[in-house]
Amino acid sequence: MANHKSAEKRIRQTVVRTERNKAHLSALRTSVKKVEQAIVAGNKDLAKESLKVAEPHLIKGAKRGLLHTNAASRKVMRLSAKIKSL
Repeated sequence: MANHKSAEKRIRQTVVRTERNKAHLSALRTSVKKVEQAIVAGNKDLAKESLKVAEPHLIKGAKRGLLHTNAASRKVMRLSAKIKSL
């Protein structure tokens, strides 16, 4: 357990940030899944619209440190390539 006021504050901040990061990561994964489901269904228009929603989630997730910048770019690139191939 923390013995200093500053350490207690850091614990409180960590709890808040962890919850916030979980929510952002969950939204990110959900948006990517919607794009993938539209691709599997063969619905190009829905996939494009879903990608417009998912791309900012991925970029913001990379900025927040939820996933690596290159990983976010790779996901966007691969999803857009799959949509183009439909």
